[in-house]
Amino acid sequence: MVCNVTSLGLNGVAGYPVAAECALSGGLPAFDVVGLPDAAVKEARERVRSAVKSSGFDFPVSRITVNLAPAGQRKAGTVYDLPILVGILWAGGQLSLKNEEDSAFLGELSLDGRLRPVPGVLPMALAAKRAGIRRLFVPADNAPEATLAAGLEVLPVQTVDQLARHLSGERPIPPAPPWQDDLPPVQGPDFSEVKGQEQAKRALEVAAAGGHHVLMSGSPGSGKSMMAKRLPSILPDMTRAEALACTEIYSVMGLTTREHPMVRRRPFRSPHHTISAAGMTGGGSSPRPGEISLAHNGVLFLDELPEFHADVLEVLRQPLEDGQTQISRVSGSVTYPSRFMLVCAMNPCKCGWYGHSSGRCTCTEQAVRRYLSRLSGPMLDRIDICVDVPSLDYDELSGSAPPAESSAAIRARVNAARSIQTARFGPEGPACNAQMGPHELRDCCKLNEPCQRLIRGAYDRLGLTARGYDRILRVARTIADLDGAEDIAVHHLAEALQYRPPEHLRI
Repeated sequence: MVCNVTSLGLNGVAGYPVAAECALSGGLPAFDVVGLPDAAVKEARERVRSAVKSSGFDFPVSRITVNLAPAGQRKAGTVYDLPILVGILWAGGQLSLKNEEDSAFLGELSLDGRLRPVPGVLPMALAAKRAGIRRLFVPADNAPEATLAAGLEVLPVQTVDQLARHLSGERPIPPAPPWQDDLPPVQGPDFSEVKGQEQAKRALEVAAAGGHHVLMSGSPGSGKSMMAKRLPSILPDMTRAEALACTEIYSVMGLTTREHPMVRRRPFRSPHHTISAAGMTGGGSSPRPGEISLAHNGVLFLDELPEFHADVLEVLRQPLEDGQTQISRVSGSVTYPSRFMLVCAMNPCKCGWYGHSSGRCTCTEQAVRRYLSRLSGPMLDRIDICVDVPSLDYDELSGSAPPAESSAAIRARVNAARSIQTARFGPEGPACNAQMGPHELRDCCKLNEPCQRLIRGAYDRLGLTARGYDRILRVARTIADLDGAEDIAVHHLAEALQYRPPEHLRI
């Protein structure tokens, strides 16, 4: 007898249905799992065997063959433990699934029959919903996350014995209630703690309002990292679609918990400059998302930008344009979403004091050029806003200056600008100005004659490329939105032009 139990698998961050076909036949006792299983799937044989016996069932003394279909897709992880156990007990007549034709099972087994949580439950639950599955049996710790895929009946299973009693009708398992986001918001660092640096804070406000990439350059201790870490406090709230997209990635990486199954704040990722290209974009023999995917719909902060390896910076070029990264291996390819705000900080030279009024810089002009040459022209061209962050004087630090503006006040203006963009583009359009394509640029960034004269003169003087020209228009559109203006004015365009890379970065 061959019994088919529906389960689910992962390909990148996308789920897909998997059929666990279990057959018992005559011959010498054996237990084989086929269908391109990895080591963790093969080891399910011992976990299933022990869980069956610990739960009071008889393990079949026969030849057991389990095929995980589609057999051409590589299977990884411990998610197939539960469907394999259910299929074996069903094939042996110890369980019945006659009332569970539209159900799916997933979960890792302990040796005593308890169920342990598995990563990637949300994308698998969404795949089950798309496949028409109405009921999903998951480990109890994964149930809150699975309920985020609205429209599924999620049954939290704690032990194999509890599942058997449910399937026999003796003691049905109550469905898990939808997860309620009633936790207090997480408080982070606030811009009110940043003294001075009004120009840099203005640049970050523009970046947050339009989703633009930022590069801050300044001497050590001027506040670059401090402001970058406070950027999430002025970013707009994520929509439910954005939150689910982030949660899928974090779920695959095993970074969600029963208490916090959903990513509620925009991610902020700050990898060290020793990270590899694979660590940044994702990869490995079994590809996993990298830092740029973990920063999806959030911020990727690269401190000490020139210290990153050249190949690490160059692999960012395509994701910055496309909003996704594709990892190709011999066994196949996967695509990870990676639409993020790139925020970078750097010193003007190796020692950090080039151009400082103290005259402490010990670098030669050749050393400065060599240091800045680590940033390629194509990489700089993809950054929308460049701003100098000068050192503060004593009066700004001593407390005699007026109190700084809070993140809440800045965030109110950012939300107002984002509301204008949402109304302009509609639900199917770009999420923010930085994501505008040629069609939106043509319709939403029309320039009057004074603006055209200004940009025409700047085009040759600054040596702009077509990409740089488009990015200036996007930033100008954001500045106009912050101003509540319907059209781009000359002063909006002039502010956008001053955010292009300064001369010392274009050596």
